[in-house]
Amino acid sequence: MTVARSLLLIGLLATLHGLAFMAYQRPDRPTQWTDQVGYRRLGKVLASTGKFTRYPDAPEFVPEVLHTPVYPAFVAVVYNVFGESDAAIVGAQIGVFVAICLVVFGIGRLIGGPQLGIAAATATALFPTLPYFAALILTEAWTALMLTLTMWLLMRAAHEQRPALFAGFGVLAAATALSRPAFVLFLPGIVVMALVLFPLIGWTARPARAHWMLALAAYAVTLLPWFTYNYVTMRRFTISPAGGVGRTIWEGSWQGVWPGRVQSQLTDVADAATADPARLDADVIALAHAERLDPAPMLEYAHQWRDIRKTWTEPRDPMRRAMTRIEADDQYLSVGLKNIASDRRGWVTRHLTRSLFVLWSGDIPIRYSQINQMPVLVIRAIWAVQALLLALAAAGLLALTRAGRSADALLLAAPLIYVTAVHLPLLTEARHSLPAKPVVMLLAVLGAGWLSGRGFAIREETSLG
Repeated sequence: MTVARSLLLIGLLATLHGLAFMAYQRPDRPTQWTDQVGYRRLGKVLASTGKFTRYPDAPEFVPEVLHTPVYPAFVAVVYNVFGESDAAIVGAQIGVFVAICLVVFGIGRLIGGPQLGIAAATATALFPTLPYFAALILTEAWTALMLTLTMWLLMRAAHEQRPALFAGFGVLAAATALSRPAFVLFLPGIVVMALVLFPLIGWTARPARAHWMLALAAYAVTLLPWFTYNYVTMRRFTISPAGGVGRTIWEGSWQGVWPGRVQSQLTDVADAATADPARLDADVIALAHAERLDPAPMLEYAHQWRDIRKTWTEPRDPMRRAMTRIEADDQYLSVGLKNIASDRRGWVTRHLTRSLFVLWSGDIPIRYSQINQMPVLVIRAIWAVQALLLALAAAGLLALTRAGRSADALLLAAPLIYVTAVHLPLLTEARHSLPAKPVVMLLAVLGAGWLSGRGFAIREETSLG
């Protein structure tokens, strides 16, 4: 079978997979994953007015303090072309999923030729979590495409060493950061790794320092308008004023104290009883008794959640509400750091065990409204498959290293290391690692072939140019 025909079949497989999840997620789309509301609103306003705000009719411009602009711009383009509907966005995101598979093929072909590329693209098309999120109005699938494109261009730039590729790498890395702010340090991290580690591993054909500086310059120029916008509108030189680390530090300070189901119930109790402190305490104590848990830390969690959250739910004025979101993030940071300081050993233990596992093996591609009804054995089987994929990816990195391709192993390991380093101190969710999962699938296929003894031929370094 020709490569073109194989890619056509992979595209068809990914499309059918995406359409299946489009139908499957339809009942949850209007009611779950509340972040969708903000993206719909921002996309609608951008499409109709060209302004990046949730409040186009406010007497003064109210800047967006939670989200960066690239994904809302994608939603706005879809609305302008196809009309304002969830089906249009999901349909476009199925196309995004197909594109991810094709880019994975491109990276695989660079490493081991068309055979590896086709196998890796097929595995990616079968990986259910990507179409699961493509069926929702969220940044996950889009950011996965941006990061995978960034990795493809990085691999090409590192071997072909053309200045235009390094500049393109910088622009795409900036687009990734403007899709998901957590990736704002990814390119600087790559540059530091290249300048420090590539000489140590003896890569004689490594790119010149000037090429990495060009990538940094392109990255900075691309990000500058957004940083300038934030400074002009909010006097903060930051990528996301209220979408910073404060709330995730606070939520991460509690992660692992209780099972996820219990913490979800506890948060629902706090949300339902925000206006009635006596009712809140009674409901928290009842939940603690039902789960046979100590009510004291549960009450502390609920009070912290209620007291900080009301700082932005109470104001009615749109500008004041936007500014209090920033103040609330600062409060979350302060309270979260105090929580960590009160139990440093427990916090470290929970994050190195439960949080790390959740980050890389906790995907459950089942409708959010149905997860708690699933048998425990089914959930654990899903987790086990993901843990196996991660182990195979580690084997893939080892295969590259043993083949004398340590530089490529470092480059492909970079998104895995970066995602872990950034998210592990914070609240971890499985979707945080989703943008790096296409690279994981490529490495897992490479590792499976290597372990089976029928591995893919890893190309010589010189042949990549």
